[in-house]
Amino acid sequence: MSRLSIRNVSKSYIADKISGLALSPASLDVEEGEFVCLVGPSGCGKTTLLHMIAGLLESDTGVILYDGEIITGPGAGRAMVFQDFALFPWLDVLGNVEFGLRFSDIPHRKRRKAALESLVRVNLGNVVHSRIHELSGGMKQRVAIARALAAHPRVLLMDEPFAALDAMTREQLYADVQFICSGNGTTVVFVTHNIREAVCLGDRVILFSEHPGRICREFSVRLPRPRQINDPKLSALSLEITRALKQRGTSARKRL
Repeated sequence: MSRLSIRNVSKSYIADKISGLALSPASLDVEEGEFVCLVGPSGCGKTTLLHMIAGLLESDTGVILYDGEIITGPGAGRAMVFQDFALFPWLDVLGNVEFGLRFSDIPHRKRRKAALESLVRVNLGNVVHSRIHELSGGMKQRVAIARALAAHPRVLLMDEPFAALDAMTREQLYADVQFICSGNGTTVVFVTHNIREAVCLGDRVILFSEHPGRICREFSVRLPRPRQINDPKLSALSLEITRALKQRGTSARKRL
């Protein structure tokens, strides 16, 4: 049984009384411990699909199964990391990481222990009592990742988490995320516009076509880990995927 099974899922939106298809019926299986990257142009439904996996949106058609159970809303086994950090400025680093655990039945001492262990995993054990405004962008994103990991999720959902960061910070986080997610069985679904980033991090890259989005191709990434963003082999596969994406875009425009 796959960790996630997406079956004929689609989503439409209504704006100004006009209905538009954001995501054409999509099907995809994601296995336990797999790191899958969703790549495609803006408006192709990548984030929409991610939000449906998180249980934040309902699909119009089809179902999404998590360990064989239909997803009907957010759940403890799935955690989300957003692009904009979504941290609370009135709490310190430790308080932010511990916040989500407050809504569980975990006693305070165990919550604090889990939060501290999660911060150590992302190399922030020395800033647990710092305020959010004292942190760099990369450190803020590490806090967001630590908060998600503190609940020990089986599925980690990441929505363009590095898009707002500078190149040097992103490169460091590529190494960090590979280290954090390797060998612990966590399944990751990662949305990005950056094809090279997807090849650096993913076991598979799922390519979406232009709006309305549909899954058009997938690429297996068999490069050894840890991967470096400037690896020539990584660059070659990135170029192949970029060409495939451009070809899809050209074909779509010709149909119009």
